Amino acid sequence: MFFKHFHFIAHKSLYIQSELVDKMKTKNETAEKTKKAKANTKKSNEMENYNEIENALNTTSTVLEEEDLMLYNSFSLAENGNLDFTQLLKSLESMGIKRNDPRLKLDAFFENETEEESNWTLSFEQFRKFLINTQGDLIRDALKGNLVIPDFKDFIKELKRIYDITKHDTSGQVATYIPQLGRVNPEHYAVSVCTVDGQRHGIGEIDKYFCIQSICKPINYCLALEEWGEEIVHKHVGREPSGIGFNGLVLNSKGLPHNPMINYGAIMSCSLLKPNEEMADRFEYVLNTWTKLSGGIPANFNNSVYLSERLTADRNFALGYFIKENGAFPDGTDLLQTLEFYFQSCSVEVNADAMAIAASTLANGGVCPLTGKRVFSSDTVKDCLSLMSSCGMYDFSGEFAFTIGLPAKSGVAGGLMVVVPNLFGLCIWSPRLDDLGNTVRGIEFCKELVKTFNFHLYDSLTAGTHSKKDPRLQKNASKIDNIISLCWAASQGDLQEVKHLYAKGVDINGSDYDLRTPLHLAASEGHENVVKYLLKRNVFAYPIDRWGNSPLDDAKRHHHENVVKMLNDYKSN
Repeated sequence: MFFKHFHFIAHKSLYIQSELVDKMKTKNETAEKTKKAKANTKKSNEMENYNEIENALNTTSTVLEEEDLMLYNSFSLAENGNLDFTQLLKSLESMGIKRNDPRLKLDAFFENETEEESNWTLSFEQFRKFLINTQGDLIRDALKGNLVIPDFKDFIKELKRIYDITKHDTSGQVATYIPQLGRVNPEHYAVSVCTVDGQRHGIGEIDKYFCIQSICKPINYCLALEEWGEEIVHKHVGREPSGIGFNGLVLNSKGLPHNPMINYGAIMSCSLLKPNEEMADRFEYVLNTWTKLSGGIPANFNNSVYLSERLTADRNFALGYFIKENGAFPDGTDLLQTLEFYFQSCSVEVNADAMAIAASTLANGGVCPLTGKRVFSSDTVKDCLSLMSSCGMYDFSGEFAFTIGLPAKSGVAGGLMVVVPNLFGLCIWSPRLDDLGNTVRGIEFCKELVKTFNFHLYDSLTAGTHSKKDPRLQKNASKIDNIISLCWAASQGDLQEVKHLYAKGVDINGSDYDLRTPLHLAASEGHENVVKYLLKRNVFAYPIDRWGNSPLDDAKRHHHENVVKMLNDYKSN
């Protein structure tokens, strides 16, 4: 009986186990089916997403091809439908993109071309390949007028005007305390500009090399910041204007040089640059940095100026020993090597074109516009421009900040590097100096520049109260906006704004797209005070809009009897 019962239990157990296995198997199969279904759904969704992306890309590609075709057809094409390549280059040149711009990659694109450049032509397909071959959307943006200074022709026209005005200023003397600098022709004059989009233009002797002298100071300071960071660098040099001469024998209250933009602060910066490397490598590091900042234009070294400066460097030696006596140098600093390094840095040579590109690299937050490569971090540039604004112009720094309102650094060889953040870099070179060691023509050029354009740091606070140009705007955009504003003010009866715009020089006879003038709109709305004001300013009282109506017609149509009388009386007088 026991065995029968045991056998029954064992059999029942096996049956239950078998049932459990079947249920588990079914559950696993269901889970696997669910998993496969989800995978298929995911795959299906991914395929749908892929198709959507592909369709979007195809649509974008089609739109882009149509836009490129419009650009292509905007040129005068040859009989065979091809584009004369020199025509394209001239168009780019007029917008500030030079033939030697490395972003165009001309040598690589035409490396197999056997014809003379003057005979080069591009089919539409070749034109598209050329657009794609260049860095970014450079050519597209240039041809569409989307670069940072859209009307580059007008901008350089103003630069040329200012150059011609200041060229006649022959006051000042060349630096003589460094004998080699005293031998430079005082008549040299060059002005070069480079925007953050790489638009370039030069006037005068832009290819002639000159010594950077004190313009090495902001760049060496940037290198020190890159290597050590702000906190460590400013344990050894301050960041306040000194209130004394650039070579004054005075330290701040902490026993440190006042800032990196004067001699003993720059000597301190040199002590921080690659201190454990060989002298030759340290100098090569600085020289290569200038080349990178300048988009590949090689920086040179003027040995004769270096020897001349070293021979007359008693004050700089005194400054060095004074710093050493006060324990401001980093531990282990070799004073004589540091001074030699400083003299070498001052004797680097560049031309105006290269320095303008270097300045534009700072204006562009540390990225060179011509190569797209980052040279300095944006934080480094921010710190550097801050000190250039407050300390960059020797004892003229405060006056320059007040009058010009831009970061700048000058050198006693006559160079001046100016930065307009997010817009362009500027180099001016003219060897005649004023009593404070700044280039005379350079200062006058900057004064005229900020009189013409709204480049002063705080011009935005006085917007609308002056007639300065804004080159960031599309051609005639400012003029059109002002006329539209005047028409709107007249239509609203806002006499105060009408007066304000008239005082600003806005043409009261200007019209909108429909040829409707401020007088049309004021008369149509019955704003007697505005009509009276405009008539007193001798506005043309009989303009005709696109529908053939005059202001008098508008006043009659809307039954503004007083305005009708005013216009009739004006007509009879």
